[in-house]
Amino acid sequence: MADRNTADIGFEEQIWNAANVLRGNLDASEYKSVVLGLIFLKYISDRFDDKYQELVDEGDGFEEDIDEYTSEGIFFVPVGARWSEIASKAHTPEIGTIIDNAMRSIEKENKRLKDILPKNYARPELDKRRLGDVVDLFTNIKMIEHGDEKDILGRTYEYCLSMFAEQEGKRGGEFFTPSCVVRTLVEVLKPFKGRVYDPCCGSGGMFVQSAKFIEKHSGNINNVSIYGQDSNPTTWKMAQMNLAIRGIEPDLGGYAADTFLDDRHPTLRSDYILANPPFNLKNWGADHLTDDVRWQYGMPPAGNANFAWLQHMIYHLAPAGKIGMVLANGSLSSQSGGEGEIRKNIIKADLVECIVAMPTQLFYTTQIPVSLWFINKQKKQPGKTLFIDARNMGTMVTRKLRELNDNDIKKISDTYESFVAGNLEAVKGFCAVANIEEIEKQDYILTPGRYVGIEEQEEDQEPFEEKMARLTSELSDLFARSHELEDEIRKKLGVIGYEV
Repeated sequence: MADRNTADIGFEEQIWNAANVLRGNLDASEYKSVVLGLIFLKYISDRFDDKYQELVDEGDGFEEDIDEYTSEGIFFVPVGARWSEIASKAHTPEIGTIIDNAMRSIEKENKRLKDILPKNYARPELDKRRLGDVVDLFTNIKMIEHGDEKDILGRTYEYCLSMFAEQEGKRGGEFFTPSCVVRTLVEVLKPFKGRVYDPCCGSGGMFVQSAKFIEKHSGNINNVSIYGQDSNPTTWKMAQMNLAIRGIEPDLGGYAADTFLDDRHPTLRSDYILANPPFNLKNWGADHLTDDVRWQYGMPPAGNANFAWLQHMIYHLAPAGKIGMVLANGSLSSQSGGEGEIRKNIIKADLVECIVAMPTQLFYTTQIPVSLWFINKQKKQPGKTLFIDARNMGTMVTRKLRELNDNDIKKISDTYESFVAGNLEAVKGFCAVANIEEIEKQDYILTPGRYVGIEEQEEDQEPFEEKMARLTSELSDLFARSHELEDEIRKKLGVIGYEV
């Protein structure tokens, strides 16, 4: 299935707009679990109903056998929790309690969902009439389709996540990374096989895009093991639901926990790490972790966790592992708090394979300029680093938001592949390769602009005298046209009694 950007969305936007009638007095963070929970409940009910009917048609009486469902990765929906029963009571005062009870009974029958589903529909603040209207809306929508639209629920879930991120502003960045940024990381790393890890996984977007990449390239998602962690309990639950509807079974550490202070995967050595950690995080627990084994390249400053995240990920890499991560641009050049020394040590260890400077306005939640770091423990081009300046790429899809399209992402990944293959030709203003000695001359600063230079301007072949003659002729025509328009305006005003 072709990836869509938000400019192409139709059905998902209809769901969002219709479900917004539920909003009422709830703020975005509360409303989020209400909408996403309903989408999830409708989806697993549709999948269950399809299998249920298939078993009824077979006539062997196995339609209530839970193993018939779980063996195919389908969640079992018990009597009383099925959508048909919820729909029949949509406009009763008890609809909130009915949905809460349905969530509890589904959790009871499906251990993987224990303590994950939202159970807050009976709350007084949630208008039950509006809730019934949204249940009606979902009743009339088949959430699982076949052919090219089989991912409709996943797309709807992802779209709603992006909308919540926009509404919540800065806090929204805790759970959502724009899909075009994630896809860029995934297209460069190509995580076909092995252990994939995200130590600040938010709602699971890195894993979802990895699964889409594998599917698009006819790979097998079962060849990948998913590991993650997030400190926010609500976000951690969203990730579990987001991955469940994709058929992905992750290890997210058993519960929400702080990655630095309570590493849920201490022995993990991952083949691929994809992450968008919180930018410039303060008060991350440095005083409790001064002698931590992860700080191989230097103690990160207490006031900024950027190099704590980077070193945590390097520590968790397998011998041939790779990292693709998003960092604020300050990490490319900062010298404060020992960051310059840490960056220097990582560069001298020959771990930095590629740096991509990204365009502005990619994020709903921040205007901080960002870059992508690619770390590789077994570089195909030892001693060399690829620099890509992608700041002029992307298209504005709203007044505030820019997206990289498929061609932009392909250009970046193709450039990286050419570098790895050893046949990349530098393009002024876009890409260049530098060795460690050249980076040392730049004081170990990794800002791509220092290496790629300024884009060459096309030489103007038109002789000066000819150009001036052409331009003055064009200007004369414009002046004449302006006088014609002035006369026309005067006549129009004169007709209605106004002289100028």
